[in-house]
Amino acid sequence: MARLEGPYQQIDHRLGRIESQLDQMNGTNSGHFMTAAEPPRATGENEVKARLDRLISKLAEQDLDAILISAPENRRYLSGFTGSAGSLLITRDRSVLATDSRYTEQASHQAPNYEILRIRGGWGWLVELLKEIRPKKLGFESQDLTVASYTSLVNALKEAEAMSYVSLVATSGLVEPLRTIKDQEELALLQKAIDASDAAMKAFCPMIQEGMTEREVAWRMELAMRDFGADSISFETIVAAGPNGAMAHHRPGDRQILRGEPVVIDMGARVGGYCSDITRTVVVGEADEMFRKIYDIVLSAQLTAIYTVQPGMTGEDCDNLSRAIITEAGYGDNFGHSLGHGVGLAVHESPRVGPKAPDELKPGMVFTVEPGIYITGWGGVRIEDIVILDQGGATPLSKAPK
Repeated sequence: MARLEGPYQQIDHRLGRIESQLDQMNGTNSGHFMTAAEPPRATGENEVKARLDRLISKLAEQDLDAILISAPENRRYLSGFTGSAGSLLITRDRSVLATDSRYTEQASHQAPNYEILRIRGGWGWLVELLKEIRPKKLGFESQDLTVASYTSLVNALKEAEAMSYVSLVATSGLVEPLRTIKDQEELALLQKAIDASDAAMKAFCPMIQEGMTEREVAWRMELAMRDFGADSISFETIVAAGPNGAMAHHRPGDRQILRGEPVVIDMGARVGGYCSDITRTVVVGEADEMFRKIYDIVLSAQLTAIYTVQPGMTGEDCDNLSRAIITEAGYGDNFGHSLGHGVGLAVHESPRVGPKAPDELKPGMVFTVEPGIYITGWGGVRIEDIVILDQGGATPLSKAPK
């Protein structure tokens, strides 16, 4: 295995753990799996209050009197409400959840920290609230609110002559950074989602046979994840056989799997709103020398990053840990995507882990580590696990055989 040079030499001694794991994994399908558990409970009032308190502190920092939350993941994170429609209006001393008649009963149970407001559509409800609250600066989520919705909001405020006392302030990334550090409830839900995809991967991979189509394997994997406790899938399952594996996000088709060729399987489960994301690359029958060579490089690159990343590094630093291994092996140009990404209520969220990613990696962050090598005409190998970072380094939460 290649050794690291430069600023990471001080952690080189930890690579012994990687070599040990490589020896244990070579030629084996052993692994430890947790079983899927009972459905998750609703987000607790204490967790929601703590999240609201952190957001309110940020409102003060941004000199905002109130904020309109419209992004679905942020709405759920800040309220516990799981419905598909609704908005939050949050001030320093008031929290309102506005939704239509389909969800008011549900909201009253799931969001006890909030005033529940039944609405019919449009912005009339917000205008009336603003008349009561009289904020000077109202923030809105510019990354979520469409131009059409923004225009209709401005028109509603003008018609009510509310623009005379309130100004709209575009915000971006105000709530998302709060979601990067996972609390215990979030970690429990994440682990259940990870366990479901782990168990599905373990159960069905040995059943993949020559002649099965990519589409069939994808469907069977999705069924297996549900059987092991998933509420749903977290994204469209990727199954890429043979040369199709050179496309990192290939959509499964009717191509049949052939003996001896690499098959990339990338899938995820969702439990209680939280996502898992796992990738394994398998072979039906005997793997040839080319596959073993590429697979060993990718696995070495992945384990290097997992067992040498430390708090305080940036996403770019972590990416470089894996990229250095692949580049030194001569395949740097065949690893085009980032090493990883945060996972939580969204399958792709902060922190970013890739080239030019300045995000500081902190204890409590959960992210993927997924290096890959993609070769036109041959296929690809990608191995992905979710890890959690603590003061001592990263710990894999995924435990499917690899």
